Amino acid sequence: MNPPTDIPTPPPPGADSHSDCFVVEEVVFHDRLDKCLGKRYPAVSRGALQRLLEQGCILVNGQPAKPSQKPRRGDQVSVRWPEARPAEAQPEEIPLEVLHEDADLIVVLKPAGLVVHPAAGNEEHTLVNALLHHCAGQLSGIGGVARPGIVHRLDKETSGCLVVAKNDATHVELARQFADREVFKAYHAVVCGQPARAKGEIRAAIARHATHRKRMTVEEDRGREAWTSWRVLERLREAALLEAVIHTGRTHQIRVHFLHLGYPVVGDETYGKRQNLRLIELTGYTAPRVLLHARCLAFTHPATKEALRFEAPWPPDFQAALAALRPA
Repeated sequence: MNPPTDIPTPPPPGADSHSDCFVVEEVVFHDRLDKCLGKRYPAVSRGALQRLLEQGCILVNGQPAKPSQKPRRGDQVSVRWPEARPAEAQPEEIPLEVLHEDADLIVVLKPAGLVVHPAAGNEEHTLVNALLHHCAGQLSGIGGVARPGIVHRLDKETSGCLVVAKNDATHVELARQFADREVFKAYHAVVCGQPARAKGEIRAAIARHATHRKRMTVEEDRGREAWTSWRVLERLREAALLEAVIHTGRTHQIRVHFLHLGYPVVGDETYGKRQNLRLIELTGYTAPRVLLHARCLAFTHPATKEALRFEAPWPPDFQAALAALRPA
């Protein structure tokens, strides 16, 4: 199953269920149509919008649009959305630790080692499979795939808070809050080495690595803006426990930024293999995974407008790492 953002988002509640029409009110010089559409539908990937353009599903002033087309103020844009197709993922009775649940959303504590959504090589035993069973099909149909509900993601080895939408209206509003940087996301990470300062921030653009396509890297010329604030919570043996607040949501952002600072996350062989081998030599401790934990998640409830805040306790392997690395 493709990730839910790979196919466009349905229009907001109250609009036609299969199409959306709007008038371009503001334009930025040199902005292409696909970029303009990306701002209006932040939960939709650029590739998905480009596919809709190629398929003639997006019209400007009644004519099929092109990705490179420059929108003008007053243009009438019509977007035809595909019908949601049945989810390929099957419900599985996988235990879930629920931090909060209501009619509109569910917040879970994702364990390390659990993939969020099915993909090539991970078609089963994912969080989506567990949610399909737990919610009995009551998940949003956003993204053209029935019932996935996923608004944001955590890497396989990352544990912690994750919110899932149960209906399209909730999904659209949560996606907007993430895109507009209204969601507070704090992570705890054990890193190799000890930063000299007690706190700081890093603003360094991130792009996909030019040769290692599964990796990301700091690349100011072609990267996307990325901003992380951090502070030291505890100094350990040859390591430190940090809290990182991410103001943007780039792929592998914390792992890439901490490597760029010279303090890669403990257990991260992709971003910091050399430093991790050195940590093992100095302390005798070997991490079972990337020691990154989504500690806190705060947002506004889309329906009730209540300010919600959730904290996920450290899992046993994270606590064991701290115990092993604390000075005797």
